[in-house]
Amino acid sequence: MRYGKEGGLVYSTEHGQMCPGCRQPQAACRCGTQSVPAGDGVVRVGCQRKGRGGKTVTLVRGVPLAADALAALGKQLRTACGSGGTVKDGDIEIQGDHVDTVLAKLAALGYTVKRSGG
Repeated sequence: MRYGKEGGLVYSTEHGQMCPGCRQPQAACRCGTQSVPAGDGVVRVGCQRKGRGGKTVTLVRGVPLAADALAALGKQLRTACGSGGTVKDGDIEIQGDHVDTVLAKLAALGYTVKRSGG
């Protein structure tokens, strides 16, 4: 366990990340100050196979949303692609090569989007 400067629990293997405002697990946060990742405002979409046994995954990075809104966006994108996937560490992973579909959907939702990788 690690302790922050103010002397509170920062991470627990039982609950995961802790909210800095109310010192509760982020899933049970009462203060509503969940952090939104800072970035340059550009959402990057690309494909990756590394570390996945040769399976292609479409990665969406840099979406400036909180965890619950990011999960909802991931659901929309997976539904649009007709594929499975998950949200991990602030990135949306969609099974298969769906870069063009995801680029079009995010642009329609009003995000500034770039293709990343080759």
